[in-house]
Amino acid sequence: MSEKPSKKQDAGKVLLEELSGGPPNHQLSAWRRIGRTMLVPLLAVISGLILGAFLIALTSENFYNAWSVSPWEAVKAGWNEVRLAYGALFAGSIGDPVRIIDALRSGDALAIRRAFNPILESLTASTPFIFASLAVALGFRSGVFNIGAEGQLFVGAIFAAFVGYSIKGLPAIIHIPLSLLAGALGGAIWGFIPGWLKAKTGGHEVINTIMMNYVAFRLSDWLLSGPMKRPDSFNPVSPTIQPSAMLPRFFQEPIRFHLGFFIALFTAWLVYWLLFRTRWGFDLRSVGLNPRASRYAGMSTVMVTIMAMTLSGALAGLAGTNEVLGLNHNLALAFSSGYGFDSIALALLGKNHPVGVVLASLLFGTLRTGATRMQVVAQIPVDIITVLQAFILIFIAAPAIIRTIYRLRAPEIEEEEVTIRGWGGG
Repeated sequence: MSEKPSKKQDAGKVLLEELSGGPPNHQLSAWRRIGRTMLVPLLAVISGLILGAFLIALTSENFYNAWSVSPWEAVKAGWNEVRLAYGALFAGSIGDPVRIIDALRSGDALAIRRAFNPILESLTASTPFIFASLAVALGFRSGVFNIGAEGQLFVGAIFAAFVGYSIKGLPAIIHIPLSLLAGALGGAIWGFIPGWLKAKTGGHEVINTIMMNYVAFRLSDWLLSGPMKRPDSFNPVSPTIQPSAMLPRFFQEPIRFHLGFFIALFTAWLVYWLLFRTRWGFDLRSVGLNPRASRYAGMSTVMVTIMAMTLSGALAGLAGTNEVLGLNHNLALAFSSGYGFDSIALALLGKNHPVGVVLASLLFGTLRTGATRMQVVAQIPVDIITVLQAFILIFIAAPAIIRTIYRLRAPEIEEEEVTIRGWGGG
């Protein structure tokens, strides 16, 4: 006589079906699911670029001057403005193909470095986005909304800078990993605090992480004006880190591309492995998807919440560490240009998946690098890039708009759906 399944076994079965995308007869092939998941973000990017083109044309003085001649001339003038702006954006972020070919033919090492510098600079700019976005995505997957990545980034940079300049005489093979671990530890501590408050007291992690951001900002201000201030400088900046703590660069000036990019890719793989190939990752995803069923199935939601925020903080801390060890080689006031806040949008754009996060980070890093050249060549304000990013995120936040515009069928099962408990769930 067969035994009746226990309630915990039933809850575990429900979780397994939810995490795998539904019952076996409804599961899609891996490639088909990836394609469906990435289709809407891809169309959102295309739609954002189209709307950005209209914005560039409609804010151009040449467009209105040509309108007084004829509507057709206005259309041509607007198209020329868009072509010039996006051409400059592409050349500034990827590189000019003609210039690259000419440089390769010339054999001049400096000309070759300058020709390939745009795409390498885009990869460099994408690196902190990858770390910070992985931090937010891991929190989302676990059911917590970590809006404190910016503060965790600052604290990670503080720890990494201190270890980088205060410890002397170590070889690079020891000093670099030690500084990286210090930065991750700093961010982990700053993530652990709101995670513990959330798990033990029910304190809202959104409010707590926002407050922790301001504490981190003021802490860095005080340290750089006092204990960590460089003695021979009037500016609030830390001493330069030891050469043994600097992340190696692969090329000579003006290229700044460094080892941090490959560390970020390796970290993305580690996050993927943790989430989808380990028991801990299963617990993180299951609690994020359905905390009540997870608790009923015997999982410790308290420990999972604390672990999720701690790991998320460590990843955000590595974003600040990357900037200190790879680019700036010191810590200055307001060294971050909002990586932690942008990472929230990038995690959503990447569907909270490590692969999607890397692709979204590369996109935003590319846009940010190309914006400077677009402003110089086409006289287009860099704020247009911010508006373009906002268009993309609007479409990501409202996928029904994309499905309506492009006549896409709504999926029967929402892939990669994540429930964020931080907005009031239990």
